[in-house]
Amino acid sequence: MKDRLFLSSPHMSDEGYEMDYIKEAFDTNWIAPLGENVNQFEIELANKVGSKAAAALSSGTGAIHLALKAAGVKEGDIVFCPTLTFSATVNPVIYQNAIPVFIDSDYETWNMCPKALEEAFEKYPEVKAVIIVHLYGLSADMDKIMEICNKHKVAVIEDAAESLGTYYKEKHTGTIGDYGIFSFNGNKIITTSGGGMLVSNNEERIAKTRFWATQSRDQARHYQHSELGFNYRMSNVVAGIGRGQLKVLDQRVEKKNYIFDFYKRELSSLDGVEFMPSNEWNKPNYWLSSMTLNGMVRPIDIMEALEKENIESRPIWKPMHMQPFFEKYDFVGTGVSEKLFENGVCLPSDTKLTDKDLERVVEIIKGLWER
Repeated sequence: MKDRLFLSSPHMSDEGYEMDYIKEAFDTNWIAPLGENVNQFEIELANKVGSKAAAALSSGTGAIHLALKAAGVKEGDIVFCPTLTFSATVNPVIYQNAIPVFIDSDYETWNMCPKALEEAFEKYPEVKAVIIVHLYGLSADMDKIMEICNKHKVAVIEDAAESLGTYYKEKHTGTIGDYGIFSFNGNKIITTSGGGMLVSNNEERIAKTRFWATQSRDQARHYQHSELGFNYRMSNVVAGIGRGQLKVLDQRVEKKNYIFDFYKRELSSLDGVEFMPSNEWNKPNYWLSSMTLNGMVRPIDIMEALEKENIESRPIWKPMHMQPFFEKYDFVGTGVSEKLFENGVCLPSDTKLTDKDLERVVEIIKGLWER
């Protein structure tokens, strides 16, 4: 059997920074829950993306949860969310006992449609927050979205879990709204196996989220808690891994772009194939190389053909308003997200892929058009 090719599985950096931090922890027989690695990872990540403050947390999901809390989202509040995303974007809205309303995508960005967002505000003028996702490393049309949200004086949370290293008009995604979140889950462009980061230019709010994330322990000699707390703080070992990973982020983005360009060059001429959109203001990290099919060959054909050769691929995210748990909530749009789901496929995008691996994937896919 040939080696398995994964969709996206970042590896540890060659410098070995991560292992140094782990070895130090075991040599001292003390693995501190917090420490200098956490502090430095926050500073280094904030500096990298151009944000004033950051809080290192246990997951991107936890970061969204605390961003909602920091934005004042409470029980019964309405939060606009993109429907074309992973459920981790929306679950924290439910944690806060708030009400998600799902907004459709557009074909120009695959992200939240500004026109649909305007329609949603007309239908639900009393909105507490808007969550934006930069899908697969493509930035949303943030100027249009921010203009709408600022007009309605609503907090904007950017879910940049998939887009670390992506730029929108020379600014890192995650730094344009009021809050931004990043994920370091095992399949992300850099990974700590798990973990996330919340960033904002509001340093006071970030300090408050650190307090909440550490069980809301008051400044007292004894254990005292005046607010509900959460066990959301990133560990010192995980942060050490993150510091090492951050050093190779630019290399990972470069390789992801190379993979996307390879697929686009080799497959764009096939009947019915269209790749992720590109815009002059968008500099993507291409976390996953994705395309849509509008001909005789369907996404399932590609997925099954690759699977037979031990190669992983997957569909585009199934929209949230189509999910059994979320289908009771409202949806505003024209069905663009459904079409992207029906016609989309994510190709292997692991940064360890060689040219030989990519040629193997392309050959299998092209073979479906030669039958």
